[in-house]
Amino acid sequence: MERIVTLEGARNNESVDLLNFMNSTQQNRSISNQESQNLDALLLWIIKAIIMSFIILAALFGNLLVIVSVMRHRKLRVITNYFVVSLALADMLVAIFAMTFNASVELSGRWLFGYFMCDVWNSLDVFFSTVSILHLCCISVDRYYAIVQPLDYPLIMTNLRLTTMLGVVWCSPTIISFLPIFAGWYATADHLAKRQQHPEDCEFRVNKPYAVVSSSVSFWGPGIIMLIMYYKIYREADQQERLLYRSKVAAALLNKHLQINGISAGLAGLQPPEQPPPEPEPEEPQITSSSKMKRERKAARTLGIIMSAFLTCWLPFFLWYLITSLCDDCESSAMVVGVVFWVGYFNSALNPLIYAYFNREFRAAFSKTLESCCAALAPVRDLRQVHRKQDLVHSNASSELHVNNQLRTSEMTNVHIEACI
Repeated sequence: MERIVTLEGARNNESVDLLNFMNSTQQNRSISNQESQNLDALLLWIIKAIIMSFIILAALFGNLLVIVSVMRHRKLRVITNYFVVSLALADMLVAIFAMTFNASVELSGRWLFGYFMCDVWNSLDVFFSTVSILHLCCISVDRYYAIVQPLDYPLIMTNLRLTTMLGVVWCSPTIISFLPIFAGWYATADHLAKRQQHPEDCEFRVNKPYAVVSSSVSFWGPGIIMLIMYYKIYREADQQERLLYRSKVAAALLNKHLQINGISAGLAGLQPPEQPPPEPEPEEPQITSSSKMKRERKAARTLGIIMSAFLTCWLPFFLWYLITSLCDDCESSAMVVGVVFWVGYFNSALNPLIYAYFNREFRAAFSKTLESCCAALAPVRDLRQVHRKQDLVHSNASSELHVNNQLRTSEMTNVHIEACI
C-alpha cells in the first residue's frame, strides 16, 4: 500500500514538473513574441520617421529652389511662373505647418500641443492644401488662354488680373478653414465634447455638410476645371499641329512647282548685274511661330503632368474623406489614415521634381542656382585650406627649428666633452 502511494506521489510530482515546464515554455514564447513585436514596431517607427523626414525636407528645399531660381533668372519671370512661385510658397507652408504637426502625431501616437493648437493645425492644414490646389487650377486657366488665344493673351492676363487671381486664391480658403473650425461648425456636438474631455486626441472628424462643401471647394471643383482646361488645351494643340503640318506640306509643294517651271530662275535673272549685291545686315534671332508653339505645347505638357500627379496624390485622400464622413458605419485603421494623408502631402514635394525633369529652362536655372550656392561656400573652404597650410608651414618651421636647436646642443656638448678630455 505504501508503495502504491509512493508511486502515485512520484507521478503527481512528474505531472507538476511537466506543467511547470510547459508554463515556462509558454512564458518564454510569449516573451519572445513580445520582443519580436516590439522590434517590428521599432522598425516600423524608424521607416515612418525616415519617409516623413524625406518628404518634409524635399518639399522645403525643392520649393525654395524654385523660388530662388525664378528670382535670380530674368528669363523665368513670366506670368505663368509667378503662379508657380506662389504655388511653391504654399507648398513650403504645407511642409512647415501641416506635415510637421502630422509627423509628431504619427511618431508619438498622441497630440502634444493642446486643444487650441489642434484647431490651429487643422485650419492651417485645410487652408494651405486648398491654396496649393487652387494655384494649379489658376495655372491651367493661364495656360488655356496662352495656347488657345495667344494673340489676346497679353490683354487678358494683365498684372491687375494676375494680382486679383492670386488674392482670391490666398483669401478664399479662409471660408472653409479658419472660420468654420474656430466657430465649431465643422464637427458634431458629440465630437467637440469628446475633444474637450480628451485634449490629447486631435482627430479631424467632420459633419456631412462640411465634408461636402469643403471637398467641393478644395478638390472636386478645381479638379473638374483643370480637366476641362487641359482637354481644351490638348485639342487646340492637336489642331495647331495639324495646321502647321499642312502649311509646311503646301509650302514644300509650291516651292517644288516653282522649281520645275523655272520661275525661280527667271526671277533671279531679273536682277540687274551692274548693281552690287546689298551688304548683308545682321539679323536678330526671331522666334518662329512653330518654335513658339512647340514651347507652349511643352509647357502645357509639363503642367498636365503636374495636374496628373496632383490627381494621383490627392484623389485617394478626398475619396476616403468623403466616404468616411458620409458613411456612419465606415471605419478605417490608423495606418490607412496616415497613408492617405502623406500621399497627399507628397504632392507638395513632387512639383519641383517635375519642373526639373520636364522643363529645360527650370532645369538650367536649378543647375545655375546650385552652382552659385556651391561657389558661395567655396571661399570658406579655400580659407580653411589656407589656414591649414599655414598651420602646416608653421609646424614644419617649428619642428625644423627644434631639430636645429637639438643639433647645436649636441654639438656644443660634444665640444665640451672633447675639451674636458
